[in-house]
Amino acid sequence: MAPQPDIVAELYRHSLPRLGAYAYLLTGSHADAEELVQAAIVKVCARPRRLTNLPQAESYVRAAVRTMHIDGLRRQSRWLRAVPKLARPDAVAGPADDVTEADAVGSAMATLAPRVRAVVAMYYWEDLSVADIAAALDLSEGTVKGYLQDGRRALATLLGEDDGGERSAVMEVRS
Repeated sequence: MAPQPDIVAELYRHSLPRLGAYAYLLTGSHADAEELVQAAIVKVCARPRRLTNLPQAESYVRAAVRTMHIDGLRRQSRWLRAVPKLARPDAVAGPADDVTEADAVGSAMATLAPRVRAVVAMYYWEDLSVADIAAALDLSEGTVKGYLQDGRRALATLLGEDDGGERSAVMEVRS
């Protein structure tokens, strides 16, 4: 059973800004984020599911965005290992990258390694626990904590915030 048209319309009307912001944090590009959200909505709505309310539909789409982003990173990683002499995708700038540069947080997030960026976004913007992130990415909890620590340090340096070696309440890692 495909989702009812009113659920899909509500998803576009009310949840699209949140989903787009989440995808932007994962990808670091407005254009890639828009494509990722659209693909996730199509993927979720094309399959027979019982989506009866907006929060449930948004949750499915958010999970699809995360999964599709991680799958894309894996494909890209395999391709870059197979063809090492080709130019890396981050060497080519596009118009969407100019918009990213204007946003300090977006620019800082874009400098993080893809896995670190995904872990930071899942932890701070999706509010997942370390255990949930570890399960979603098939990593150990220690690895997730390490990525969070690396991300916190890099963001603090790039955004000009000195944590003085202490963990702030906002940036504290939950286990």
